[in-house]
Amino acid sequence: MALKVELKPGERIIIGDSIITNDNQRTRLFIEGQAPILREKDILTPATADTPAKRVYLAVQLMYLSSEVDRIQDNYFTLVNDIVKAAPSTIPYVTRISNSIITGAFYKALKEARKLIEYERTLIGHVQTGSAGLPEDESGGGVTEGTGSNPSDEGGSATSVDQG
Repeated sequence: MALKVELKPGERIIIGDSIITNDNQRTRLFIEGQAPILREKDILTPATADTPAKRVYLAVQLMYLSSEVDRIQDNYFTLVNDIVKAAPSTIPYVTRISNSIITGAFYKALKEARKLIEYERTLIGHVQTGSAGLPEDESGGGVTEGTGSNPSDEGGSATSVDQG
């Protein structure tokens, strides 16, 4: 089954190690194969990776797009150790990301890293408002359910193609 991608005018997409830029009209692509694919909205650069969680996402993104995963994994594990030391409540998120990486499901790891970024925003928001902690109904965004090894806590919408 092909992955269907619609691009806005001027939108860019990475397919494999190529960057494709759309012309001035909407375009629909049907992509078949195993090449890594990232839409422009899902791409982080070193300049935009300005928080610990975004740096974790960037490391996962580089693993997804690269053939030199081992070199990048060392950096990834340093980053996740730092984030877990600073905020132990991120352990379930990091565990799900790491489990996906270990099994080679890098696209799934990217989706999990997005959840870590959202959780980080929540934590920062509570610090900025002077809240002592997360409200009880938000404690970890449902993190208490497990560490990601159970499919039921994968949380959500199925995609037509898993790039991992």
